[in-house]
Amino acid sequence: MIKFFLMVNKQGQTRLSRYYEHIEIHKRTMLEAEVIKNCLSRSKDQCSFIEYKDFKLVYRQYAALFVVVGINETENEMAVYELIHNFVEVLDKYFSRVSELDVSFLIMFNLDRVHIILDEMVLNGCIVETNPSRILAPLFVLDKVAES
Repeated sequence: MIKFFLMVNKQGQTRLSRYYEHIEIHKRTMLEAEVIKNCLSRSKDQCSFIEYKDFKLVYRQYAALFVVVGINETENEMAVYELIHNFVEVLDKYFSRVSELDVSFLIMFNLDRVHIILDEMVLNGCIVETNPSRILAPLFVLDKVAES
């Protein structure tokens, strides 16, 4: 099961966070700081899976952005690693005209859209959809309604 999903820039600022288990706000802040420090301090040659406390971290770096997912011991790390890549591909497909440098701003100014994409892919900590067309269908409907 997925415990949390984070998107963080190289400066360690959280751009997106979604928790699938209840964690108090002050504990979230401490957890995010420790998780970010662990992931940012690793080199590109090191494995993208980290055992941390009572769960595992799976992360992937895209330009200046890190996507970090916390999972329990029973979840498949490679499946989550591919989920991260699929999530980024879906973002790229939806926001096709945005360069890699603008991703951080894109997330900040379209946070609702990014959350919708993530919610279409992950429900209550379980991966439910990976097909980009099905994931983006609700957003395209919203876009059409907004245009009219």
